[in-house]
Formats: sequence, C-alpha cells, structure tokens
Amino acid sequence: MSDVVTVSPQETRVEPVKASSPSWFIARINAVSRIIGALLLCIPMFISLDAVSASTALGIEFVLLWIGGVAPWTVCRKTWPVWIAAAGSFISVFLYGRTSGEILWQGGWIVISEGSINLAIATAIRVAAIAVPGVILALGLDPTDLADGLVEILHFSPRFVYGGLAGLRMFTLLQEDWRALGLSQRSRGLGDGNAIARALSQAFGLLVLSIRRATKLATAMEARGFGSGAPRSQARISRLKPIDWIFYVICLAVPLASIGVAVGTGNWHFAFQGV
Repeated sequence: MSDVVTVSPQETRVEPVKASSPSWFIARINAVSRIIGALLLCIPMFISLDAVSASTALGIEFVLLWIGGVAPWTVCRKTWPVWIAAAGSFISVFLYGRTSGEILWQGGWIVISEGSINLAIATAIRVAAIAVPGVILALGLDPTDLADGLVEILHFSPRFVYGGLAGLRMFTLLQEDWRALGLSQRSRGLGDGNAIARALSQAFGLLVLSIRRATKLATAMEARGFGSGAPRSQARISRLKPIDWIFYVICLAVPLASIGVAVGTGNWHFAFQGV
C-alpha cells in the first residue's frame, strides 16, 4: 500500500519569519515593493541638482530609517561604499566641473570656481540621497521572495525569472568551488608554482565545472516542466498588503517634499539645465 502525501493549501501554510532587513518596517513589505519603492525614491531626484533638495531628502531618509529601526550610525556603517562614491563625485566635480561665478584657482585643466564648488556639494549629497535608501532596501532581500513577487505580482515570465534565480543561486557557489579547486591542486603538489599560471588553470577548471553544473540544472528544470508553456501553480502566495501601499506613499512623498522645499526657498535647479 502506497503512502499518501498530503499537501496543505497555499493559504494555510505558515512559514517562519525570516530576518530580511535590519528595519522592522522594511522586513514586513513585499520584496517587489522594495524595488518599486527604490524607483519612486530615486527617479524624481534625478531631475533635481541642488544642495537643498538633496540634503532635505537625505535628512528625511535618515529620520524615517531611524523610526523604522535603523539608527543613523548603522546606516552610515552599512552604506560606507556610498560615501566613498559620494566623495569621489565631489572631488571630480570640484576639480573639473562646469566653471561659473568667480574663479578661485586655476592650474592647467583644473579650474575651481564658486559654481563648481556648489555643484560638487549638490552632486555628492544627491549621490548619497539616491544610493543610501537603495542599499538599505536591498539588505537582506531574499532572491526567492523577489522571484515569487516578480511572477505573481508583476507577471514576469516564470521561465525567465526562475532561470535567473537558479543562476543566482549557482553563482554563490563559485567562491566555494574556487577554494575547493585550490585545495585540490595543492594536494597534488601543483599549488606552489607560478601564481598566474595556477590562477589560469584554476579558472579553466572552474569554467568546466560551472558548465557541467549548469547543464545538470537546466536538464532538471526542463524535466520539471519549466520549459513548457502550461500554466504553473505557486508554492507560496506573494501579494501586496496595505503596508506596501503605505510604503509607496512614503517613497513618493520624500522626493516630492524635498523638491517642494527647494522650489519654495528658490534654490531648486533642474538637473539638465546649465549651471
């Protein structure tokens, strides 16, 4: 007598809550909402290039993240690459930006003027205002939850989404494979020669291993019907909740409020207009 496997309906499944974000608020929203929210935050900021709107948006973002459970010093620590990029943009615009106003110093191609200083400050703050919330929203984002949301909410092609998810999962194994190949070469006495030749040999071995693994994965997915056009059922339900719509309103209100402050104080500058 064969055993009967009972599968519970989607609506009745209870899965353990995963720590998907350092913020209690962001952890409750849908994975797709993080992508949409980041776009709502960033796109309006691309048309504004002034220190007032950028600093206002950055200040509001820090306050909202603090309310959401992420302290300002934690935000700075987790987004340190953003501040390096902002500093780099400041230096490049400061030295080689558009010249306007009084020229303070000039030497060869480097011209420092009042306009380039103001533009450099605005550019650096805008980089931070755009990138900081994007990084925080991406922290702890589960690829499987994102794939489910893309298929069920945005109606992307399941074949494309789950194929990309499988490739992403396999990509995380490259570091382990590289380490295993290195240990294998050392065990055979081949790890003490030319470092460049060893790296090339190891890279070729990693390529062969990746192709074999990808072939097996593609065959397994094809056997499970991922290549057919038949409608598929989902193991988990991904839907938008009221907290997602609240999140959209907040993400849209932040850039609109910052641009409104800049316009009200007479400091707003259109990004595609000459300085």
